[in-house]
Amino acid sequence: MEQYSDPLDGIFQALADPTRRAVLARLGSGPASISDLAGPFDMALPSFMKHIHFLEGSGLIRTEKQGRVRTCTINKNRFAAIEAWMSAQRLLWEGRTDRLEQFVMAAQNKEK
Repeated sequence: MEQYSDPLDGIFQALADPTRRAVLARLGSGPASISDLAGPFDMALPSFMKHIHFLEGSGLIRTEKQGRVRTCTINKNRFAAIEAWMSAQRLLWEGRTDRLEQFVMAAQNKEK
């Protein structure tokens, strides 16, 4: 599991904040400008930009500036790291629960 640590730390830190999760949810339906993304949030633009920079630093989004408009897009490739880690965790815990189930079944059979 150590192979996942470094990139995942930043990703999970980014996902820990509800504002950043909301930004990612919005970007899931397509690119958006910073002003469009900031609209629903009751915070100053510099505060909102900290969230954008955090998401960009974690690799979850990309930004591109054209003229005066900065557009954000979701980086779908970055979510592959999350998916790989989650799959590994799922296999680990399914194996553990399978062994627990076998243990319980064996114990119940011994009682009969």
